Amino acid sequence: MTRDLGLELDELKKQLNELQRLVQVNGIETHRKSVIASDHADPDGEGIDDFGHIYYSGQYRNSAIKYKWKAQEQPISSLLNQDGEKLAKIVSALGNKQRLDILRSVLQGPVTGTDLVERLHMGTTGQLYHHTKALIGADLLIQEERGGEYSLPAHRVLPVLLLLAAAADLADTGTYMDMAEARDQAGLYLGVEKPRYDPHLLVWALIENSILEHQSGYCSQIDIFLHDHRTVTIADNGRGIPVSGLSGHDKPNVQAVLTDIQRPGLSAPYFAAGGEKGISVAVVNALSYQLAVEIRRDGHVYRQDYKHGIPQTGMRVVGATEETGTSVTVETDPDLFAADFELPILEKRAGEIQAAYPNLTIRVH
Repeated sequence: MTRDLGLELDELKKQLNELQRLVQVNGIETHRKSVIASDHADPDGEGIDDFGHIYYSGQYRNSAIKYKWKAQEQPISSLLNQDGEKLAKIVSALGNKQRLDILRSVLQGPVTGTDLVERLHMGTTGQLYHHTKALIGADLLIQEERGGEYSLPAHRVLPVLLLLAAAADLADTGTYMDMAEARDQAGLYLGVEKPRYDPHLLVWALIENSILEHQSGYCSQIDIFLHDHRTVTIADNGRGIPVSGLSGHDKPNVQAVLTDIQRPGLSAPYFAAGGEKGISVAVVNALSYQLAVEIRRDGHVYRQDYKHGIPQTGMRVVGATEETGTSVTVETDPDLFAADFELPILEKRAGEIQAAYPNLTIRVH
């Protein structure tokens, strides 16, 4: 039988290429093959400091390449002693949404500039060029010759993934910083200080949401309970804020309502005279010293507690009930509100609301 040496060589080449793709090699290859990056830990434990070490490893595969990293370590002292100004520049440079979107797209596999423009809805290639030029200059992006596909340098893949992982773990801090800024800029919501703010504005904002529920056909009664000079509860018999997760959120719906100041459509804002921004339920939470919400729905009573807008507990079941509705208890912050709640003011407002909405019962206790 006559052998076809050319065909056999081609087959051997295919097998060698497949082996090269599967075999894990030390170091980093910049070709589209399996990649391992490894830093070796000190086996003798020398250099261990009082703060300890952080260890990380992982594997990742996109449409064109597979990465696998052996366990790596960083002394925590070296992380804590980095140049603060340099760190701030790095975080700031990567904090641009479009640059992050480019990196996340490229992590899914090499992609052309045209595809990036379409995928990220940039409109023009000019915006893309501006950001890709900066990323290439920072050694965070590479491009094939003659306008080819973009991809990440192999040695940058793990740091970018770790950055995204850290951002995911710190995602709620952005919300809480919004809460802190709301406290620092209370005048934008509450108007002019005389000498401090009117605490009744918080009550009016909460009532506004119960009225919205009434207008939707679900709430027929609002109760205002004045506990002491600084604590009040607004309760209604509406549907109760859903406790299941919002689409795209990993936190309960009620927590999103009470913490996402920037998210529109979660509640009906009340506009105070002189205030530039509406007072939503989330703003009430941010400006309160303490706030507790109880949800009655689905046969259960759910409760969650906050302080300065930050959750102090998870959403927990505290009872059983056949009723539905929402109750919010607010304790005002003496740093922001000098005056106390006054029964005559609450009763006057209740009368005005009753007159405006004859089918809605509102009572002050």
